[in-house]
Amino acid sequence: MEASPDEQISLTDPDARAMATGSDHRGVVGYNVQAAVDTRHHIIVANAVTNRGHDRSHLLEMATAAQAETGAAEMIALADRGYYEGEQIRSCAKAGIIPMVPKPNTSPAQARGFWGKARFVHEPETDTYRCPAGQQLQKRFARVEGGKLISVYFNQKACSACPSRTLCTAGKEKRIRRWEHEAVLDEMERRLQAMPDAMAVRRCTVEHVFGTIKGWMGATHFRTRGLKHVATEASLAILAYNMKRAIAVAGVASTLKAIAG
Repeated sequence: MEASPDEQISLTDPDARAMATGSDHRGVVGYNVQAAVDTRHHIIVANAVTNRGHDRSHLLEMATAAQAETGAAEMIALADRGYYEGEQIRSCAKAGIIPMVPKPNTSPAQARGFWGKARFVHEPETDTYRCPAGQQLQKRFARVEGGKLISVYFNQKACSACPSRTLCTAGKEKRIRRWEHEAVLDEMERRLQAMPDAMAVRRCTVEHVFGTIKGWMGATHFRTRGLKHVATEASLAILAYNMKRAIAVAGVASTLKAIAG
């Protein structure tokens, strides 16, 4: 797929014999390889190795590294749900990077069989939410949660008389929470809806890359131990992959000429 507006990259994190996971920090010793791959030639333009068990804090780091390597003034960054984090997405947008990350379905209400937040529409003109039953939920208060300013919307009077309340909540009223910069996330959701093949492009780009590298490395993956050594081993594998891709794209003669300087 052609890059737009200037460059398009896909981000992923292959399973590299796992790493510490969960809030209690338990898990097996292992490493998380991050990589950014351009969607035009499938060249790995940036990579990093960490021992964090999640990807939420890596979107900006990898996207800006890819932007610096490609020299793109603007760039689309395609990433999977594991990279979804509000501040990271907002920081990318401020850096001239267009993030495309699908929202994970983590609604506790929806998991219990109630209407999820996605069915409640924010109306920016009045800063209210419209519920599926057509009622308006007003902003009642705001508080800081996890370092983020969160506004809470509800309409107790409308909920108490609503015949659909059993479909909506087990409480007295339905409460919707909204981050102060959630408009950035809403805008990204609209972009994803306008580009329905975005995640298919991501899969076709990065999954092939790491499937190939894992095939080379075998079932045990990394043979070294320690973050520094694993990062070196990963870089060597990525260098080999990129050289093969360069030969496939540009040919042997052009690649050797470029290497020679």
